[in-house]
Amino acid sequence: MTTTRRGSHSRGPKSKTRGPSLYPTLFHERELHARGIHPVAGVDEAGRGPLAGPVVAAAVILPEGFSLDGLDDSKKLNHQQREALYVRLTEDATVRFFVAEASSEEIGHLNILRATHLAMARALTGLKENGHQCAHALVDGLPVKGLPMEHTALVGGDGISLSIAAASILAKVTRDRIMDTLDQKYPQYGFSKHRGYATVEHLTTLKEYGPCPHHRRGFAPVDQPTFGF
Repeated sequence: MTTTRRGSHSRGPKSKTRGPSLYPTLFHERELHARGIHPVAGVDEAGRGPLAGPVVAAAVILPEGFSLDGLDDSKKLNHQQREALYVRLTEDATVRFFVAEASSEEIGHLNILRATHLAMARALTGLKENGHQCAHALVDGLPVKGLPMEHTALVGGDGISLSIAAASILAKVTRDRIMDTLDQKYPQYGFSKHRGYATVEHLTTLKEYGPCPHHRRGFAPVDQPTFGF
């Protein structure tokens, strides 16, 4: 069964003893635990919008009672804050996680939505294959096709669920590092600055040099007749 719930950063989950939460909590994770459903993984992605590079997804299982100062939706944090949280999360032996991706080639073949769902499924499968069993997933956004388990879709989930927020950090930092590596190989595009998004600078260089093998086929600016592959 898949369910969808709506939430936002300013209107988090409520309980009898506290008002709306301004930050992500373990409310939804604990709600599932109380029903005997555990472990629960948070799942999020990074890189749906860019014209180049992979889409990256992370699945994270946090221990009960977990807390980490500053952990929030990755979009609300700066580069330094995300990097620091990434280190804290990945070096914490109690945090179980797996990060996966779908390549730009797969995005061109499948379309970005299906490729995103594929990356999410790979992240959850990776948890299991590495010995981290998971009973349910909390996913940022709308329901996902093809996940290897039941899940709850939380609109705005990276702002209300700590597990999803943690996944958003791991996915975003991993993808940024991938784009930094691509920048070293293809410095003319400035990937380390715009991360592959359709900025004026990126579109200008794309027009000048044409696309590289990591640009996404099927995205209109890349498929302009003057560019080609």
